[in-house]
Amino acid sequence: MASRRAGVSTISAGSPPVNRSARTHRVLLALYLLLPACLLLALSSGAVMLNASDILAGLVATLGGGDANQATVIIGQIRLPRALLGALVGAVLASTGAATQGLFRNPLADPSLIGVTAGASLGASLAIVTAGGAISGYLGFSLVSLGAFLGGLLTVAMVYRLAQSGSGTSVATMLLAGIAVTALAGSIGSLLEYHASNDMLRRISLWRMGGLDGANYPRLLIAGIVGGAVLLALPRYAAALNAMLLGESEARHLGIDVNRIKWGLIIWVAVGVGASVALAGTIAFVGLVVPHIVRLLIGPDHRSLIPACALAGACLLLLADTLARTVMAPSELPVGVVTALIGVPFFISLLRRRYQYGMQ
Repeated sequence: MASRRAGVSTISAGSPPVNRSARTHRVLLALYLLLPACLLLALSSGAVMLNASDILAGLVATLGGGDANQATVIIGQIRLPRALLGALVGAVLASTGAATQGLFRNPLADPSLIGVTAGASLGASLAIVTAGGAISGYLGFSLVSLGAFLGGLLTVAMVYRLAQSGSGTSVATMLLAGIAVTALAGSIGSLLEYHASNDMLRRISLWRMGGLDGANYPRLLIAGIVGGAVLLALPRYAAALNAMLLGESEARHLGIDVNRIKWGLIIWVAVGVGASVALAGTIAFVGLVVPHIVRLLIGPDHRSLIPACALAGACLLLLADTLARTVMAPSELPVGVVTALIGVPFFISLLRRRYQYGMQ
């Protein structure tokens, strides 16, 4: 009983051990330093390699000064919006993954469990098959992006509605409803593919692989607004997520409005992941691998876990996109394929190491 009370006081006070706190500060500092290095690498690498002076000239020209040349066009019109969009999408996917794992109290959970990824993919597929991906005329966005965003939101709303009951919202029921709705969305998507043409099938496949090749400043603006809102909102739930690690009844005894926290987290995760899929397609494994790795490094305290995951996710997607553009240059690989190729072996090695030392 005493140990149980000690655990409650530790989470409510939010004061991890000194050695854990020092390690957390070191990891956060390393990530803060790594992010600009990854951004610089993304700007300099590609089919045309650029040096630091070219990057600086391109940035100056983008801000309205300097002469336009090949290097400044490459930086200002292609690589800068792509790198910034990749950093934002990676940060959103990783931080929403950390929030989802905290909500389900499972380090192997990710946002796809609530159906948002499957719903977004179905919405994109529906737009491709029915409208051919026609331009909507608003900020240059296609109906595919709009369909993906709306599909993700509607799917999550359905999952949350199915999980509601007179006694509240059950996380276990939400998980089962998410699995069922994901399967349903996959089946409907398969029916659409069955009736799609070869060109539509290729577009659907490329969309599901993910990519940042459509990055531009209007999309970056939307990503900045939506992603910034998500990245600012999720840390506000850190204390509640820490309390919910003990269980929902214990969190209620600590004064946490569990149902309101669930509803708020589900909304922000749906908005963040839906927007990310709409802007960059389906990018696998970032929301699963990054929070798990960061948690192994700094522990489960969400006050530091969520910001660290945002930084690590941005770095990972920047590195993955750099590899996607350089490994087979001038051709490009889908960045979602690269994140899976990087994440799966690393994740398996971490799991083997975890259980080898008895860390259940």
